[in-house]
Amino acid sequence: MINIEEASKKSKEAMDAAVKNYAEVTKSFQSIAAEATEYSKKSVQELTSFVEQLTAARSIETVVELQTKFAKNSYESFVAEATKIGEMYANLAKTAYKSYEAPVAKATKPASVAPTA
Repeated sequence: MINIEEASKKSKEAMDAAVKNYAEVTKSFQSIAAEATEYSKKSVQELTSFVEQLTAARSIETVVELQTKFAKNSYESFVAEATKIGEMYANLAKTAYKSYEAPVAKATKPASVAPTA
């Protein structure tokens, strides 16, 4: 026979866990968006500074030097930021999966035990 109180308790626990997980995932997305926004602002500031320096340059050698420095710094900054955001997405995936971890482990445990002959 179905115990209504027990079913209600389990349902409430599951709903609370889902809401908590949703809040954590939302917070992670907000952090990623904030990080991307900061990087964009920083990139625009660096580009503006580069263009100002470029327009003040008086020789081709200076222009080439500025361009080389800007390209190198831009690449290094992009790689660092991509790595950081990639790690943030990996943590987001772990957080999103966390609420499914126990049920999946419970469901797959009987399947992983093979009978011996």
